[in-house]
Amino acid sequence: MWIVLTGGMLCAAWTTWTLTARYQRAMYTPSEIEQVPEKPVAVVFGAGYWPSGVLSMVLKDRLDAAIDLYRAGRVQKLLFSGDNRFVDYNEPAKMLEYALMQGIPRADIVLDYAGRRTYDTCYRARDIFQVQDVVLVTQRYHLPRALNTCRALGLNAIGYVADRQPYPRRDLAWYWVREAAALWRAWWDIYIARAKPVLGEPLPILGE
Repeated sequence: MWIVLTGGMLCAAWTTWTLTARYQRAMYTPSEIEQVPEKPVAVVFGAGYWPSGVLSMVLKDRLDAAIDLYRAGRVQKLLFSGDNRFVDYNEPAKMLEYALMQGIPRADIVLDYAGRRTYDTCYRARDIFQVQDVVLVTQRYHLPRALNTCRALGLNAIGYVADRQPYPRRDLAWYWVREAAALWRAWWDIYIARAKPVLGEPLPILGE
């Protein structure tokens, strides 16, 4: 009983530490944009859109944050990674459409159509798009897991916080609960299952 209790407490402590303080120095806020180290690529994680085609507020904020990084000269390319498993659902295409409307050159946007999960996006960024130095663009609640996953897979990753507006409290609470479970799922995929996402021929973003 004591072994189980102690193990549970250690797991809870590791989860709390990882989601709160562990990567604090590796995360930059919009007010610190000029302090973000220059990286070749910003990775933007998909976050859904409505049947009408309107982007979710979470995804729009991620795209706006990535666009700000690009315009500030902190990154050279934008890697949009999202889900495209269904004929009538294409996150990367929607992300591209929005970025083009904001005046981002098409040549500086790369689409990853198999970024179904955070783990998949990080894995494919390394193996398919062959990047090593990246800025991960997502909300504060998601950044620790994204950083933990990408770094465990060998990427030199920092984070840029995409929170640009208050999100509904109910949704935000659910996001944090989900992150705790997803963090352990990522740990299992990395160290135990060594899961492989959908792969294919390498498509180096920055050339050979």
